[in-house]
Amino acid sequence: MNQKMIARFIGKILLVGGVFMLPAYILSLCYREKEAGQAFLLSITVTMLIGGALVTANKGAKRGFHAKEGLVCVGLSWIVLGLFGALPFFFSGAIPNYVDALFEIISGFTTTGASILPEVESLPKSILYWRSFSHWLGGMGVLVFLLAVSSGDERSKGFTMHLLRAESPGPKVGKLVPRMKQTAEILYILYIALTVLDIFFLLIGGMPLFDAVCTAFGTAGTGGFGIKNDSIAGYSPYLQNVCTVFMLLFGVNFSCYYLLLLRQVKSVFKDEELRMYIAVILGSIALITWNLWGFYETFGETFRHAAFQVATIVTTTGFATTDFDLWPSFSKGILVCLMLLGACAGSTGGGFKCGRALLVLKGLRRSVRQIVHPGKVEVVRMNGRPVEEKILENTNAYLAAYTLIIIGSFFVVCLDGFSMTTSITAVFACFNNIGPGLELVGPTCNYSGFGILSKLILILDMLAGRLEIFPILILFSRTTWGKR
Repeated sequence: MNQKMIARFIGKILLVGGVFMLPAYILSLCYREKEAGQAFLLSITVTMLIGGALVTANKGAKRGFHAKEGLVCVGLSWIVLGLFGALPFFFSGAIPNYVDALFEIISGFTTTGASILPEVESLPKSILYWRSFSHWLGGMGVLVFLLAVSSGDERSKGFTMHLLRAESPGPKVGKLVPRMKQTAEILYILYIALTVLDIFFLLIGGMPLFDAVCTAFGTAGTGGFGIKNDSIAGYSPYLQNVCTVFMLLFGVNFSCYYLLLLRQVKSVFKDEELRMYIAVILGSIALITWNLWGFYETFGETFRHAAFQVATIVTTTGFATTDFDLWPSFSKGILVCLMLLGACAGSTGGGFKCGRALLVLKGLRRSVRQIVHPGKVEVVRMNGRPVEEKILENTNAYLAAYTLIIIGSFFVVCLDGFSMTTSITAVFACFNNIGPGLELVGPTCNYSGFGILSKLILILDMLAGRLEIFPILILFSRTTWGKR
């Protein structure tokens, strides 16, 4: 284990984190928010001093970098970024309890959107900005950003691939172009372009600039922190529809957009994961609209709320236009299933991922056929191409870890004595990076009622869900820190 290089890398992450706090500090000066400004200045100073010290102290670190170091770097980076990112909340007094502040910022960086705040409109605008910006930064990944702006040092061969593979969502990370640094650059260019386009359409609808920027950050990162107590419900139907469309767009694998730029339209529409994603969305909207018939005054209103909630849940965003906890059980059941499924691999959405679900189904079909015909050799294919057996094994391992973590977290959270629906949907919502669940963690409620142990477990769930489990599990493995 190259511990010095890992420490140096963590130092760089802290320096980047300190730089990203600067816009919030400038906002606090513009809005004359004295306490928030002092909190950001102190947080920036502490973060950058420690980051600089780590970089300087490990300047001569060897550059040997393998898969293990990549996973450890990713896991530790997100934890450390959360520990320091929570400081503005804590120092400003916006969230006086540090565990609550940590819960809030980890929820932001992991694009979960689960909050412990009973109301947000009284918070300083600079705090609201930092809270929403954490979604945007965590959506594509701070390490992907670091790779995009770093120098392509050939001595760090393997460095970029291991980091991008560990941080990117989905069963497999592929290169858009031969060099991984260029892949990171392309991802962020597409990410920024779609975010700017989202802000543009929100401004056309009359949303104030500050609201539009924060809402676009939450939409792009599929996070869901609102700057209004009623989330998106108070905005016009046009603005709600804009959010619906862009949430769905950010739930698509970004490689599809790159293929569209290359005018490979047929390749995009032949993508099996994309077709499953679209089919699930359309089917869910149709079923919920049918089930809600008469629940709202008009068909248009019913369809709008159904489409918005399907989009916000399947992409794991977490915005809300209505209290879906009051919907019939059938509609709520569909939403719970969407919580587990999630969006496409390679998107900013969370959940199990459509691509991974397809692999599990295809693997199950092959197993059934082999039981009937033991001598038959069958290859699992995705988009017409054979899938490596290693990827199928990793997918099955992921499913096992996914199930065990949910069960274990559920038992711990149940110690707080809330209903089973509250407890299980809280775990589902945090582990799949969604935010709102049902009952006491529904769209009009929050997570403040949970005890410290439950909050810490849910924090780990959020991190494990965003980082695809293994980078977090690796940190708790004895073999990771051994000499061999």
